[in-house]
Amino acid sequence: MAAVRTRYAPSPTGYMHLGNLRTGLYAYLTAKKDGGRFILRIEDTDQGRLQEGAVQAIYDTLGRVGLTHDEGPDVGGPYGPYVQSERLEIYHRYAQELIELGGAYRCFCTSEETEAQRAEARLHKRPFKDERCRALSPDEVGRRLAAGVPSVVRQRTPLAGTTSYEDVVFGHIAVDNAELDDSVLLKSDGFPTYNFANVVDDHLMRITHVMRGAEYLSSTPKYVLIYETFGWDIPVHVHLPVINKSATEKLSKRHGDASFEDYYHKGYLPEAILNYVALLGWAPGNDQEFFTLAELTQSFSFEGLSKSPSIFDPTKLRWMNGEYIRRLPLEEFHRVATPWYPDALRQSGVDLLALSRLLHTRTAVFSEIPEQIDFVAALPDYDPALFTHKKMKTDGAIALRSLKAARGALSELTSFSHEHVHAALEALAAELGMKNGQVMYPVRVALSGKEFTPGGASELSELFGRDEVLRRLGIGIEKLSQA
Repeated sequence: MAAVRTRYAPSPTGYMHLGNLRTGLYAYLTAKKDGGRFILRIEDTDQGRLQEGAVQAIYDTLGRVGLTHDEGPDVGGPYGPYVQSERLEIYHRYAQELIELGGAYRCFCTSEETEAQRAEARLHKRPFKDERCRALSPDEVGRRLAAGVPSVVRQRTPLAGTTSYEDVVFGHIAVDNAELDDSVLLKSDGFPTYNFANVVDDHLMRITHVMRGAEYLSSTPKYVLIYETFGWDIPVHVHLPVINKSATEKLSKRHGDASFEDYYHKGYLPEAILNYVALLGWAPGNDQEFFTLAELTQSFSFEGLSKSPSIFDPTKLRWMNGEYIRRLPLEEFHRVATPWYPDALRQSGVDLLALSRLLHTRTAVFSEIPEQIDFVAALPDYDPALFTHKKMKTDGAIALRSLKAARGALSELTSFSHEHVHAALEALAAELGMKNGQVMYPVRVALSGKEFTPGGASELSELFGRDEVLRRLGIGIEKLSQA
């Protein structure tokens, strides 16, 4: 049996959509599970939709998630070029051969004529087949070409019979040939369409398994016809379930739905994104949810693929990312988190490693860090009404009494560690005949100017140190005294 060869063939038309990333991941896992080769091919034949920097974004994304390709534009290989725009001569040669074999024909219709024929086909509820150009003699085709009449190459789909293939996920797929339209294979500008280039390239690059979205199920018979006309071996087809953003709406790159880069730049870890994407349409057969790439390679199988669409759940991705963050060593968390700290904070003298220790188990997405810690470098101006909290059983009077007592108790501490501050505030609450929250909550508000913070009163006290804590308590006392 030939060694497994899979390919990932993205179009450089923007950042990598999560559905495209999943296709690349499954292709990678299929190859690597059996010791095969994973090929990167850039499908840039849709010249009108190309975006500057998109090819580099593909390299960056694959590098960040660890999907290392064995062959590709940047690393070479025996079946290059691996960029379709560099393979035009190849497509022209095979298009002519397909015409000679009877699987394609030259179409000289103008766009207006083609649209009129399509409208008529729609009116009669039949697929588009250019009956006029299909019937042109070789001599007439030659005369028009010699005269410079613009043309495209269309696939000559059979008028009768059926074309079928076996799909790993969806089983036996058969389509009546009469329902297949004559798609353009080679455009008038000399560039191939996906319908042609992917078949030629997959054959020449010896791809054994083709993975693509389930939306291609009905068009794959046209690709099969091309394979059969050339007499080529047909690769194993694996059509993947659609990823929806709701029960009725599909995720769409063209509609601006989430890309890998979007989530990466929001502070999601690449390994968390990849792990989540792996589970959109595939199940391992047990309760395991967290996988390294190596574990995915060992566990992945076609049997776990689903026919049903999967729902992309941002909340589940956020939860998974938080779990990945908590599993990071503190030093690694600190390295990744530090760029999210504002410049003013980095220049404030605050112990950033101590701050990272507070945030480590309280962060789900790194982009949320700036809002969580905006009080650290400078105490914001806040409304003293914040000291009133029904659940904590505090109001202005209780908070004022607690802050005054806390300021006195903390000023006498010889150690400002979290443990010593916490013990001092607990003892103070008992002395005042209050619940712990009636002391802890006002102190936390005074230190942060916020209701919710990463860390409680004693942890923030350790972070700020004695002088800053006493200063901020004084500001709180002043606010409450004037309220």
